[in-house]
Amino acid sequence: MHYRIHTKEKPYTCDLCQKSFSYKNSLNVHLLTHTKEKPYTCEVCRKTFTHKSSLNAHFRTHTDEKPFSCDVCNKNFCYKSHLTTHKRIHTKEKPYSCDLCHKSFSQKSHLKKHIRTHANEKSFSCDVCNKNFSQKSHLNEHFRIHANEKSFSCDVCNKDYSYKASFEKHHGIHIANESFSSDCS
Repeated sequence: MHYRIHTKEKPYTCDLCQKSFSYKNSLNVHLLTHTKEKPYTCEVCRKTFTHKSSLNAHFRTHTDEKPFSCDVCNKNFCYKSHLTTHKRIHTKEKPYSCDLCHKSFSQKSHLKKHIRTHANEKSFSCDVCNKNFSQKSHLNEHFRIHANEKSFSCDVCNKDYSYKASFEKHHGIHIANESFSSDCS
C-alpha cells in the first residue's frame, strides 16, 4: 500500500464520478460525498460532518483553539486554510485569475463574484419587484427600499439614506463646505 505513493497507482475507482484512489478507505470516505451521509456529529452544536477530520477542525470553534499562527504578524487561526488565505495579505499573492480580463484575486470566492460581472449573470432576484442582482449583498442593499430601511444617517444634518453610496455622496457636500452648515439640499 505504501508503495502506491511512489507509483501513483490508484486502483480504486468511484463508479459514480470515475475519480480514482490509492486506498480503498479513501474511496469509501469519498463515497459519502455522493450519498450526502454525514456520520460524524459535534457533541456541542449537533452539526454533522462527512469526515472525522472536518469534525475535529470544527470542534476548535467551540474551544477557541487556534493552532495555526502567521509567522509575519502572529495572528492565530482555527483552520490551516484560513492561515493560508491570510498570508496572501503579506505576500500580495493573487493565485486566482480571470480568464477573460486577467484580473487576479487572493480568494476563489472573489474571483467567482467577479466572473458574474462578465457574464452579466444576475442570480439574485428581489421577491417584491423582480429586479435582479449579480451579488447577494446588492440584493440586500436594494431590499432596504421596500423595507423603507434607512441605515445611513448624516450626523451633520440628520438626513437618512438607504444606500451607503448615496449617503457618501451627500456627506461629501458637508466635507466640501468647510463651514459644515446644517442647511443642506
